[in-house]
Amino acid sequence: MPRTHPSTPDFPDDGGAERAVWEALRAELPDDVVVCHGVNLQEYDQEYEIDLLVAWPGVGIAVIEVKGGYIERSGGSWYQGSGDARHRIQPVRQVQSARHVLQALLRERGEPASSSRTAHLVAFPHRYVSGGWDSFDLPRDMVIGRDDLESPGGVAERVKHAIERHGQGYAPLDEDALDGLVACVAGGFPSQSEHLTRALEHETRLEQMTRDQVQILRALSQVRRMRVVGGAGSGKTYLALEQARRRTRAGERVALLCYSRGLGRYFQRITATWPRRDQPAYVGLFHELPVSWGAVGGRDDDPDYWERHLPTELGRLAALRGPDELFDAVVVDEAQDFGDLWWPSLLRCLRDADTGGVYVFLDDAQRVFPRDGQVPLELTPVTLDENLRSTKQIAQVFGALSDDVVKPRGLDGPPVRVVDVPAETAVEAADDAVEALLAEGWEPGSVALLATGRRHPEQVNEVELGGYAEYWDAFFAEQDVFYGHVLGFKGLERSVVVLAVNGVRDLERAREMLYTGLSRARTLLVVVGDREWIEEVGAEGVRRRLEKAEGWSPAV
Repeated sequence: MPRTHPSTPDFPDDGGAERAVWEALRAELPDDVVVCHGVNLQEYDQEYEIDLLVAWPGVGIAVIEVKGGYIERSGGSWYQGSGDARHRIQPVRQVQSARHVLQALLRERGEPASSSRTAHLVAFPHRYVSGGWDSFDLPRDMVIGRDDLESPGGVAERVKHAIERHGQGYAPLDEDALDGLVACVAGGFPSQSEHLTRALEHETRLEQMTRDQVQILRALSQVRRMRVVGGAGSGKTYLALEQARRRTRAGERVALLCYSRGLGRYFQRITATWPRRDQPAYVGLFHELPVSWGAVGGRDDDPDYWERHLPTELGRLAALRGPDELFDAVVVDEAQDFGDLWWPSLLRCLRDADTGGVYVFLDDAQRVFPRDGQVPLELTPVTLDENLRSTKQIAQVFGALSDDVVKPRGLDGPPVRVVDVPAETAVEAADDAVEALLAEGWEPGSVALLATGRRHPEQVNEVELGGYAEYWDAFFAEQDVFYGHVLGFKGLERSVVVLAVNGVRDLERAREMLYTGLSRARTLLVVVGDREWIEEVGAEGVRRRLEKAEGWSPAV
């Protein structure tokens, strides 16, 4: 029995005509033949349909037009039906046009089947056609009549004869040509795992919900000093970007700042795509602003340089700037990272200390650095209490680490996975988890492996070889698995995050470190580490949430 596409065709209401020919072909043709029903073709603005297509290895291709009911040929024209229902038809022109378009499309795509012998036939399954009947436009051996259907092997014989005698093309259909032809006329979409589809569905929803939050900025457009507090995934970073854009478009000179390199690079890449009129005057790291104004560089391993010298220098250098170099407004994302010494210097960068715009966005649950800076101003409080980014399963796990109640608005997703291993082997086990996820069909660019303690060796190598700019550009390219650290990943995210809990640098900040790492995933979260220690740090709330998690031993 030949292969058929589709396996169960949806036949038209034509008195069973197409089905009768299809069943005869299915019963008579060899196993290596392919029979397709209802092949639609599009050539520019013209549409064509092939009722039945036969692809016969070693023989060629047959395109068959089927006409049911009473068929009559009179005065050189074809008619279907009788009495008042009688109407003129053009079966030969239809099937010839469809065959020509099929061959042309195959040629355009460079398919080997384009050179295979190809013939057309017309089938009248409700009409007997005598063996002696013939016409110039449709010889008898290109017609399948009722008598052929009733003759054992008659339909298959008629198709093979028509291809070999009347087929255009010089080659029989070989296996490669057959595979290409079937892929063109009956192939489906490229395979895509269900979990990837669900991930895309979830991310489309979160993008829409995040954009909807712009209404907050519209409602507070006249407020010059604002403190926006929200948990991970509440849309703070999007709002910070949008506020910087809106104030710039209003004619203000704006500085958009943060602390971490990854988020700073993200800001620079996003704002670079905006129209010139929307681009803030300064975009990037807090520490790079005084350097751009002439502060002397220092060593990366000198904490005093970063915590005291540069912040102090910013205030001194701001006093030396002219009004054209200062700002009408400053927008700070992840403001919980800023120290007490940083704020007075930043405020000196405003043209007008009394009326200048100050917009800060923060999440106190992500205070992973040993500093607790507070803005020395009265700011209008705005609270974001919904998680828009992560699936409900992920939001519930990291939400248990926050003192604030956050409503998860994401879709249901796969359960959080837990790989229970000692902290000292967490990175190695996380590598195994990444390999297993790629084997499941996740794209490398959708996966990030984050460490809580010592950096992953791959991260160390990439930074040493290419520097931080190239390292972060590779992350935003979303082509490969990203290896990073929780401390540098605030404000960023990926569909899948493998969190290697391989210790923490500051035990007093362990809870905040876990919260930040657990909240970086949008669709799937894999936690790798000592489950008992994680539940001890997370307390009863995390323990209860992880009861619903899937214990996982990734097989590479």
